Amino acid sequence: QVQLVESGGGLVQAGGSLRLSCAAPGRTLALYNKGWFRQAPGKEREFIAAISWSGDSTTYSDSVKGRFTISRDNAKNMMYLQMNTLKPEDTAVYYCTAGPKYGRTWQSYTNWGQGTQVTVSS
Repeated sequence: QVQLVESGGGLVQAGGSLRLSCAAPGRTLALYNKGWFRQAPGKEREFIAAISWSGDSTTYSDSVKGRFTISRDNAKNMMYLQMNTLKPEDTAVYYCTAGPKYGRTWQSYTNWGQGTQVTVSS
């Protein structure tokens, strides 16, 4: 399966911002619904945000609503996650994903990236 590629992670102080990018090569992935998940050490993979293939619909977890914004540029086969007002509890490996279904569970998606580390210091 075609793999997505995340970038933009790093170390940031609490209250700061980061913008994650996700490259999704291939025409099929460009039309898939996409999402972001994260996984902290010792915890299960957690849904963060999803965006429909057209970009008309978005949904967020309660933990990031109002702070994070998901967007996509189908012409460039790219997806983004703008993260503002970061908190130490946002520290995790962030994964982008794509699939034919639009949902909040990892089972909705078929293609995944390797993940990018986000660390928020207090």
